[in-house]
Amino acid sequence: MHRPSHGPAVGSETTLVLSRPAGHRVLGPARILAIGALCALSAGAGAVLGPGASVFAADTAPPAVSVPVAEAAGDNETIISVVEQVAPAVVTINVTTQAIESQFPGNGPQGFVQQGSGSGVIIDADGLILTNHHVVQDADTVQVILADGRRFDGTVAGIDTYTDLAFVRIDATGLPTAELGDSSSLRLGQLAIAMGDPLGEFPGSVTSGIVSGLDRTVVVSDRRGGGARRLTHLIQTDAAINPGNSGGPLLDGDGRIIGIDTAQAGAAVGIGFAIPIDVAKPIIEQVLAGEEIARPWIGIYYQVIDAQVAEDNDLDVQAGAWIHVDTSSQQGNRPAPTPIVGDSPAADAGLQDGDIITAIDEQVIDQAHPLDLVLLTHKPGDTVTLTVLRDGATQTIELTLGVRPAETQ
Repeated sequence: MHRPSHGPAVGSETTLVLSRPAGHRVLGPARILAIGALCALSAGAGAVLGPGASVFAADTAPPAVSVPVAEAAGDNETIISVVEQVAPAVVTINVTTQAIESQFPGNGPQGFVQQGSGSGVIIDADGLILTNHHVVQDADTVQVILADGRRFDGTVAGIDTYTDLAFVRIDATGLPTAELGDSSSLRLGQLAIAMGDPLGEFPGSVTSGIVSGLDRTVVVSDRRGGGARRLTHLIQTDAAINPGNSGGPLLDGDGRIIGIDTAQAGAAVGIGFAIPIDVAKPIIEQVLAGEEIARPWIGIYYQVIDAQVAEDNDLDVQAGAWIHVDTSSQQGNRPAPTPIVGDSPAADAGLQDGDIITAIDEQVIDQAHPLDLVLLTHKPGDTVTLTVLRDGATQTIELTLGVRPAETQ
C-alpha cells in the first residue's frame, strides 16, 4: 500500500522508502543513490559519525540551465567577500549528554558523558541561532562559541523533528547575523558555499562548490543509531560537508543563507545535503514571536502525479497531488484506509477520494513545486485556496490548515 511515510499527513510521495531494495521501481521518480549519514560529530568512546540508512534521490529537479561562469564556479573574490560578510555569524555548538542506558539488559547506564559538536548560524542579533535538531538532540548542556572566541551557555529554544531543524538561544545582544536568502529560485550549477566547524576542531572553515541537485530525499538515523527519519526536498551540493558541519549555513554568492547543512552521503565523495531555508522561514517566524513550533497539515493520503502515473491511471493531468490510496500491493483482508483522515482540515473542507489538487493559492503543484513543500511555506491557521480537479471539472475549495499531529513528526 502506498502512502506518505509520516502516516495520516501530507507527504512528498506516497511510497515507503526505508527498506525498499535496490532496483525496485516505485511510483514517483525515486531511486537509490548511496549511503547517507547525519553530519554532527559526537564523541563517547571516540568520535563517531551517526549511522545512516539508504539515501534516495527524487529526480524532480528542473532541468539544468546555463548560468554565468562566475556565478557557477565562484571566483575567489566572490567567495572571499561572502566569508568576510558571514563568518562572524557562524558559531560552534558543543553539547553534552548524560550516560545512556546500556544496550545489554541489566547492565545499567554505560557510565560516561557523551559529547557532541556541530555548527550554527546567528539569525537574530538578540541571540537566536539556527542549527540542526540532531546537533542538540537530548543535550543536557549546550555551549556556543562565537567566531570572536566568546563562549555562552545556550538553551534549546525550539525543535522541528520533521525537518531536523532546531534553535538555540544565548544571552547576548548586538550580535552579527546572516541574511536569509531564497531557496525557491535556486538553479543547478550556481555557487554554493558551506561554513562551519568540521570535526569540532576547525572553526570558521569554508568549502565551496555548486548546487548539484534539488528536491532530494534521504533516509538517515540519529547519532545514537536509532530513529530512522526521512528528510525531503533537500539541496544537494558538492561543497564539502563533514562531521561537525551540521547546522552551519549553505550560502549563495551574495552571502545569503540558502540552506542549513544536515547530512552527507557516507559512501560517496562530494555529495552533501542541506535543508532549504524557505522550509525554515515559517518556524523562524514562530520562534521569534515566542510561539510553539507547529507545522501545517491537511490530513490526506495522496499520490504524486507524473507522466507515467497519469498514463497508467488514465488521469486528465500530468502533475498534481491525487487524493488516493493505492491498494494494489495490499496483503490480507485488511480494509483499505480512506485517503481523507477523519476530523481533519481536508474532511472539514469537503475534499473527496479521487480529487486532484493542482494548485494552492495559484501556485501550481508539480514536480518542482510538490504539495508538501508548498504547504511548508505556510503556518497552521492559514486559509488557503485549493484548485481541485474533480470528475473532470475544476473547482476552488478554501481550507484552513491544521496542526500536524505529533505522531507524524
